[in-house]
Amino acid sequence: MPDHDIQIQDGRLSASIDLAVRYLRDDLLIGLPTETVYGLAALASRPKAISKIFQVKARPTNHPLILHLASYRQLEKWAQNVPSYVEVLCEKFWPGALTIVLQRTPQVCDEITGARKTVAIRVPNHQVALALLNRIDDGLVAPSANRFGKVSPTSAKHVVDDLGDQVALVLDGGVCDIGVESTILDCTRSSPQILRHGAISKDELESAANISINLSDGESRASGMLEKHYAPNCRLELVETTADAKRRAAELVSEDQKIEILDFFGDLIVYANQLYARLRQADKSGVDVIIAVMPINTGLGEAIRDRLTKASAASSS
Repeated sequence: MPDHDIQIQDGRLSASIDLAVRYLRDDLLIGLPTETVYGLAALASRPKAISKIFQVKARPTNHPLILHLASYRQLEKWAQNVPSYVEVLCEKFWPGALTIVLQRTPQVCDEITGARKTVAIRVPNHQVALALLNRIDDGLVAPSANRFGKVSPTSAKHVVDDLGDQVALVLDGGVCDIGVESTILDCTRSSPQILRHGAISKDELESAANISINLSDGESRASGMLEKHYAPNCRLELVETTADAKRRAAELVSEDQKIEILDFFGDLIVYANQLYARLRQADKSGVDVIIAVMPINTGLGEAIRDRLTKASAASSS
């Protein structure tokens, strides 16, 4: 991709947004920064452009996309029969890393939902994404800007490395603040369900809206629900402690394997922020095996464990 197609926000945000709007209205795809990961974005009202997302990512067409809006005020255009507690959650957590699954309106095209009767929606908490969303009088669909099943991008350069000239433009909003995808909450059932763990925990959601939330059951019906996902090219092994990681590393080094240990010593924020970049760097460095020390299974640690478990399953298959 030519350098001029990576638009840096410093001092030129307005011009970059103008260019992004023009490309989107021409049914082209752009790289979009959010606080979670970078998305591969198309206008939500353009089925032709949305279909390109599936082609570029090599993503199954029945795997739903997430719809990004500028604010909660736009929700009624895209969702219906919204439970009362959803308004509480949106007021508390939007903009932010919470995606809510609701019953769709006729406005939502089948390409977004995989022909399901539900749609996943969120409002991203990122200056660049919100500036663009407030300009287009539309929504944006924006799954992670990488090949399907591979490591998600957390910088503009990651998008270019993965997709090259298959995106017309990458808006550079810096490194993503959070670094793992949003929490997905299905609010279409009698009791809401967590479909994907993210930075906003089950406990936080339950406390905010005074509700009881279950873990997911049934088929994969949202982004990130497949058992194998987020995979680097090298093998990923999981251990529970630093001592376990050191023992396993010694074994692999004795077998002439090039290894790297991922261990952030309990700092969940740094672990989430650095996870995908470190997986990508390991591949570039020719690492044979990554040994990842699993974080505690609470809060953001649940999201990190989820990504590591699915990446490990995919890399060993």
